Amino acid sequence: MILSLHHVTATVDDAQEDLDFCLGGLGLRLVKKTVNFDNHHVYHFYYGDERGTPGTLWTTFPYKSRGVKPGAKGAGQVTATSFSVPVGSLDRWKTRLRARGLEVADEAPRFGEEALRVADPSGLVFELIATDGDARTPWARGGVAAGVAIRGLHSVTLLVREPAKTLELMTGLLGFAVVDEAEGRIRVAVSGGGAGRIMDIRHDPDADAAVNGLGTVHHVAMAVAGDDDQVRLREELLQFGCKVTEVRDRCYFKSIYFREPGGVLFEVATIRPGFLADESVATLGQALKLPPWEEMNRADIEGALVPIHTSRSGT
Repeated sequence: MILSLHHVTATVDDAQEDLDFCLGGLGLRLVKKTVNFDNHHVYHFYYGDERGTPGTLWTTFPYKSRGVKPGAKGAGQVTATSFSVPVGSLDRWKTRLRARGLEVADEAPRFGEEALRVADPSGLVFELIATDGDARTPWARGGVAAGVAIRGLHSVTLLVREPAKTLELMTGLLGFAVVDEAEGRIRVAVSGGGAGRIMDIRHDPDADAAVNGLGTVHHVAMAVAGDDDQVRLREELLQFGCKVTEVRDRCYFKSIYFREPGGVLFEVATIRPGFLADESVATLGQALKLPPWEEMNRADIEGALVPIHTSRSGT
């Protein structure tokens, strides 16, 4: 029923710094500039490939000066978000990221793939994982050569204290399978595995509890084909014992949210209608898009949002 990852969403600090890092640093495309539907005076940025394809999406809520304190990474949270890049590209990524004043570190090879780690200005942890099995077309106009550019999400790393119930849910209702293991880490994959269809479950019984806030991942979303699959899965999750939200209309997809047994917030999102619902491919991310029920408040919303400039985010 689950097809792949859909997106990962985090709480960040400064909106302009976030744009500069994601566009100018990672070379992603801004595919939608909208607002947090639950707090319309806060931006919601979506970054991804040319069309904002599910499985390529990283999204952020910039909460600077909104009373949100820095969070703490820990159990019950996504602690690292990994992007897929071509084999042989990591040295060029190190040069690029270090030129922007970012600290970059080599990761020990994991399950046969080399990786590097970098933190964004808010303290979020990213990994670039070199893989030769990702045929997705990268965004070609982000200032990064196609032979180096990010293909999309590779995986996420969850941290839980005890993995048994998390695994029961993921390998049962959600359709994942265990595909590899290492000390303190279990890799699960869906739809045959590969980049964009992987989660790593780190487990540590002594891990401190996560605290949501600036510099932490809020949730990870998984993709389903359509409304019927989502509604059916919601009923199954309720029977499993999860507390699940009602279906929420996010304009570009529909969503349900629940916490898996280890405490990580999961979302299940539909593929359609997608980001072309209110913009063309050529103009994605350029205008501030509001949900229809907020259009009456546009003047107030625009007046409260901090000014931003995507031109400053170039390479």
